[in-house]
Amino acid sequence: MSRKPNFILFVTDQHRADYLGCYGHPLLRTPNIDRIAATGTQFDRFYVASPVCMPNRASLMTCRMPANHGVRFNGVPLSRRNVTFVELLRDAGYRTALIGKSHLQNFSGKPPVQTAPPPRPGYHRARGKLAEAVRHDLDDKIYKVEEPDFWSGPQAAVPTPFYGFDHVELVTGHGDHVGGDYTAWLLEREPQAERLIGAQNQLPHDYTCPQAVRTALPPALYSTAYIAERADAWISANSNDNEPFFLMVSWPDPHHPFNPPGEYWDMYDPDEMPVPEAFRHNQWNPPPHVQAVLDSRSSGHANLNGMKAIGCSAREAQEAQALTCGMITMIDDAVGRVMGSLARSGRDADTVVAFTSDHGDHLGDHRMLFKGAEQYEQITRVPFIWSDPEVTQKARTDRIGQTHDIGVSILERARVEPAFGMQGLDLFGGGARDAAFIQYAHQQEMDGLALAPIIHSIRDNRYRLSVVHGLDWGEVYDLDDDPGEFRNLWHEPSQSETKSRLLEQLVRAEMAHVDLSPMPLSRA
Repeated sequence: MSRKPNFILFVTDQHRADYLGCYGHPLLRTPNIDRIAATGTQFDRFYVASPVCMPNRASLMTCRMPANHGVRFNGVPLSRRNVTFVELLRDAGYRTALIGKSHLQNFSGKPPVQTAPPPRPGYHRARGKLAEAVRHDLDDKIYKVEEPDFWSGPQAAVPTPFYGFDHVELVTGHGDHVGGDYTAWLLEREPQAERLIGAQNQLPHDYTCPQAVRTALPPALYSTAYIAERADAWISANSNDNEPFFLMVSWPDPHHPFNPPGEYWDMYDPDEMPVPEAFRHNQWNPPPHVQAVLDSRSSGHANLNGMKAIGCSAREAQEAQALTCGMITMIDDAVGRVMGSLARSGRDADTVVAFTSDHGDHLGDHRMLFKGAEQYEQITRVPFIWSDPEVTQKARTDRIGQTHDIGVSILERARVEPAFGMQGLDLFGGGARDAAFIQYAHQQEMDGLALAPIIHSIRDNRYRLSVVHGLDWGEVYDLDDDPGEFRNLWHEPSQSETKSRLLEQLVRAEMAHVDLSPMPLSRA
């Protein structure tokens, strides 16, 4: 590469690492993503900064942990006070574009679950900017451009630059009922699209899995196809440009509702999907927060149409797996279209291509679907592939990497210094991690435990330790001896030394991620 490299970053949603052909899934067909891996570096120990959409996407952009960038859980927009790696690329002369899902801001339009407690009788409570310990402007209109009300206005468009992106074509939400720029595109092609989307308009099927929806929307009109078409168009429009580019292509799938369109619905047979080990594991004693999820489903109290983890049957797990595979194969086809456009542009020899996801899904493991406060590998471990034209030999690595390392690695490859205080590491440099440090928090109370969870975890080459704020128990698993994470060693006397070492490792990780920004302006 004689000039600055270009970058394409593919991002999927709720896509665990073992659901790709190149990561060893026995049934899933992903030839286009596998082709990227065939000439790239595939990370087998790659973890999120947080196993939740908004916090982890904010970590991707800022190269910082949730406690530092401020998006602790879903519902908090990413403040513009944060510097993103895309802004640094733009400042260095890169043309930048986002096609698809952002979710750096709220897009549901629903009120928060967590609110401030009422003032005590006889006490004055300040209002406005003094009501919280840190002043902020997150209620400003600049943080509402992903919300439904913004897109209901005339000729709505994302104001740019948007967190560093000069060009944005947005998709918000999940399933077939999504919004953003996609809506106008859809209605231009099918003015009666409302008659095709949603569970109320779905085609007949015999699946019993919660949120299995056989959409009537054809594949050509589904959001996955829209994102591929618009990415294709953007690459074609910039094929003769001498400026280097960074393009993020981001899909809202695979995610519940499970609704792959058209031929992708029955592309995979649930009967061929494996029954998860938990359904054959008679000696498993689930930790309290997992048992509460299972009990909620068995008692009939689980919200089957929500976002939190729910219990499931073996059959429901197989159906969810099959439908997820259909969504992933559709994404793989879309990746093929974008890569074809890159090849036709003649810029493929100058372009680094990467692929990752923002978190995983249980898909029946531990008898659960979706995701929640559980910190199992199926939720925290995601794919990461990096294909650089200057390195044509395939490699697989056990080096531990995390989502907030991606931006720093891109900056390093582009020869752009990261902003002071960014916490990611160059995935190809000398400063390797000895463990992944993962932060999780949620507005809602954890099932059965009467508290909004804050959970911090350490995952090294062998063990995973998780500590829950406010509770006197935690989790320790030896994944060499117990890869399914069924035997919690927290209270095992024989493992006290291991637990102490991991707790020390967690404390040191907390210290290593103390904020270094802003820099001092004087000695004193």
